[in-house]
Amino acid sequence: MTPLAVAVAGRGLVPPGEPVFGASDEALLRGSAAFETMRVYGGRPFLLDRHLARLAHSASELGLPSTGEAAELAELVAAATVPDHVLRLVRSSDVLVATAAPLPLGLEAQRARGLALRSCEQEPSPLLPGVKSTSYAAAFAARRRAEHDGADDVLFTSNGSVLDCATANIWWRTGRTLHTPATGPGVLPGVTRSLILELEEVATGPALADHLLGADEAFTTSSIREVMPVVSIDGLMVGDGVPGPAATRLQAALRLRSTA
Repeated sequence: MTPLAVAVAGRGLVPPGEPVFGASDEALLRGSAAFETMRVYGGRPFLLDRHLARLAHSASELGLPSTGEAAELAELVAAATVPDHVLRLVRSSDVLVATAAPLPLGLEAQRARGLALRSCEQEPSPLLPGVKSTSYAAAFAARRRAEHDGADDVLFTSNGSVLDCATANIWWRTGRTLHTPATGPGVLPGVTRSLILELEEVATGPALADHLLGADEAFTTSSIREVMPVVSIDGLMVGDGVPGPAATRLQAALRLRSTA
């Protein structure tokens, strides 16, 4: 898919179909480029400062060059296309790039019916905590297997503990209490996650799969899909098997914050 707009550090806006990464770019060749993906509402990148901070952390941990021009590139791309879109920043060995792309289709229909998840056991790496890199091959392969089995996404687990989905954090509600796994190996400190932690009192810590299956409701959070209800895991209903009130309330709060 051709991006809607592209900007490159040191060059500004470039034609969207023009190649911007070199064949010898080591970070891309080895899946160790740092990146951030965020949603743009009305021409304004949402929670941009938090995404920039995580991008800088990821680049530093991966030994990549500075991300100092990222804010300017993000604003440049956001102003060059439709008001609502997906904005991505990529810091490779050789170049810093911002791109704009259309929002995925069908998000609201998916939100109305809720997600079906399939669990997948994995052993998370203790290296590079909090780093968001382009090494997503295993996660996307697991998601494709889950989709082949009729699910919408994969939920990673390790020795009975809940981790993350392929590109989202997982949450659940028991009674009036919200829960989410503590960050660490296998659990990325999501930007949308950080906002929910400010909006609600949340219990974080070790998260057992049995607790999630016995919850009153569950949902995921991510920058692009926002708050997505979860209605089943491995074919078993979560709660009543329909989107729950906490997910609805938090989605409304997120939209209000994003357009304020």
